[in-house]
Amino acid sequence: MIARIEGKLLKLDSGSALVQVGPVAYEVMLPGYCISALSDKIGSNIALCTMEYYEGAPGGGNLVPRMVGFLSAEERDFFTKFTSVKGIGVKRGLRSLSIPIATIAAAIEDGDDKTLMTLDGVGKRMAQQIIAALKGKLKAFAVGAESVRLEARFKPFQIEAMEVLIAWGEKRNEALELIQLACEKHPDINTAEALVPLVYRLKQGVEV
Repeated sequence: MIARIEGKLLKLDSGSALVQVGPVAYEVMLPGYCISALSDKIGSNIALCTMEYYEGAPGGGNLVPRMVGFLSAEERDFFTKFTSVKGIGVKRGLRSLSIPIATIAAAIEDGDDKTLMTLDGVGKRMAQQIIAALKGKLKAFAVGAESVRLEARFKPFQIEAMEVLIAWGEKRNEALELIQLACEKHPDINTAEALVPLVYRLKQGVEV
């Protein structure tokens, strides 16, 4: 089984990528969140953790080999668990994973069927079925979900400040929390230039 490929991203479609590895180009099926993450990588070298499956009826004689790609081995492991739920095959699983996996895993662990119902092809009954089958098994995948939700609400100047802080050696989660706290204390702040020094004063325990 091919577990990883690395090569030049030639093309992205709504559900797949074309990746050139040497003289060979592989069509790799991708979940929605991967399509979004790779949208600005066309023409660049990328690496995908992969798995293979056969599409078609086993007794029909028309089995077609397919390759599925993920941004990390952990995401591939999540997909294996997610598609173990009755009624979620590979294609349905790929179509439904349109938001970050940490967010989906956290929703399952929290019994949050409303978040799961925002996924393509997942209704209330399927959401409850997913929770019943997987709750308690996905805690490792849910790590960082709150940070993902918080970052999604950030304004452009807050994102810019976070990138500066990370470039200067701060951890992403700590940067997110400090930026949020600084902006709560000073809601009039609206530039990264003003926000970054404020964050460092907070970190040092200086009253702001």
